[in-house]
Formats: sequence, structure tokens, C-alpha cells
Amino acid sequence: MMSKIILVTDASSGLGAATAQALAEGGHVAYAGMGAASGRRPIAAQPDRAAGRQGAQPRPIALDIADQRSVSAAVTGITAEAGRIDCVVHTMGPVPRGPVESFTPYQLAQIYDANVLSTQRVNRAVLPQMRERQDGLLVWVVSRGDPADEAPYLALHSESVTVIDHLAASYAKELAGFGVEATVVVAGLTVPETGRRLQLVRPDDLGTAQAYEDRYPALVDRVDAHLADQAVTAARLARTAHAVAAVVDSPKGTRPPRVTAGAP
Repeated sequence: MMSKIILVTDASSGLGAATAQALAEGGHVAYAGMGAASGRRPIAAQPDRAAGRQGAQPRPIALDIADQRSVSAAVTGITAEAGRIDCVVHTMGPVPRGPVESFTPYQLAQIYDANVLSTQRVNRAVLPQMRERQDGLLVWVVSRGDPADEAPYLALHSESVTVIDHLAASYAKELAGFGVEATVVVAGLTVPETGRRLQLVRPDDLGTAQAYEDRYPALVDRVDAHLADQAVTAARLARTAHAVAAVVDSPKGTRPPRVTAGAP
């Protein structure tokens, strides 16, 4: 297997960090995007260790996916250092939780930017070189999106996953003639990253949110309990990271359009 040059767009912690680590330990040169919001300072790239050996580390790189200049600078820097980018791995942002009405238009724009527009910025920066080489891979890692009618107050999350599914499918069709592939990896979890508290996007319109709480008492608490049950564990992170690595390692032409982590 040839080592690939891979950019993981948000690898400051959680699922993105685990994915970048798995790819590095699999013998690839994995660049771990570190956004300004992560609070972690990018460090100089470490000397490569033996490919495929445990202990290999990804290479942190400054990357704010909300800023086109940062995206362009990161892609230019990786290309100058490594000569190319073979694969991009996109990860999802925090999960929005609450009644749809209680999210302001500005919040909707931020949610859409974090999950969709940010991937478009990166794709447009890397695809010209992939099309020129007639080779490349785009991977979207999405947290599980339950149908909105089965998951109260998680409709915006489900819609984000649906949009990404359509976007990835369109890219797969349109890029096929250029030898570039696209795959969606569905993580076996809903919340891609947790700390002591669930990292969720909560509505800004507290008055409207309270009106729904008055009508449906304690529903939001039950939703949070459901999300806590789906929170990140080391085993879930590992399953998803290995699923991404398996897609990357698969021979060209054999990668499925959609993979569920942990599924046979």
C-alpha cells in the first residue's frame, strides 16, 4: 500500500483527532487541521517514524475551515511540503439541539457553514490538483442522523447529514470522469465529541425555547439523556477512525459511496 498525503480538516480533538492518529499509524502522512477555536497551537512537523508502526503522529497544521484564506494557506503549505494532497477527510461540527423555531437565522447560517460551506471551501482548494492528477478521495465523516420524526429537537442535525449525503453523492457522480472518488462514513455515535458536558449548539432565542419547554415539559432533558447515551467512548472513536482508514486503504474503484462504522 502506498502512503497517502491526507488532510483531516478538524483534528484538534475527539473524532477528528482519533481519525488523524489512525491514519498516521496506518503509514500515511496525515495533516491534522487545528482551527483557532481549538485553543491548540500548531507545532512543527515531527520527523516521520517507521510507516505503520504504533506511535506515528499526525502533523498539526493551522486550518480555520471558516476562513477561505486559512484554507488556501493550509492547502498551499501541504502541497509545497508534501507535493500533493491525495485525500481530504471532513468531520462534522457540534450537534444542534432544540426546537427549530428557537434557532436564529444567524445560527442557522453558522450551522450550515460549519457542516457544508466549510467542506466546499476545502474541496475547491484541493480538487484542481486531484483532477489534474486524475486521482483523489473525498471523505465525509458524519455522526448518525436519526430521522427528524424519531428524534425530537435534533431536526437541524438530521438535515445537515441529509445535505452532506446529497453533496457527497453529487461530487461522486461529477468527479468520476476525473478519477476522483467520494465516500460518506457514518459514525456509530450522534455526538462527535464530548467533554464533561455535551458539546451542543443550543438555541439563542431562549424565550421561544422556553415556550416549547412549557408545552412539552422535560422533553429537552430526555433528548439530552438520549445524546449522553450516544456520547463518545474510546471504542466508538476507534471503530469510526478505523472505518475511515479502511476506506482510504481500499483500492481505487472498490470504495462504497457510504459506509457505516462497525457494520459488516
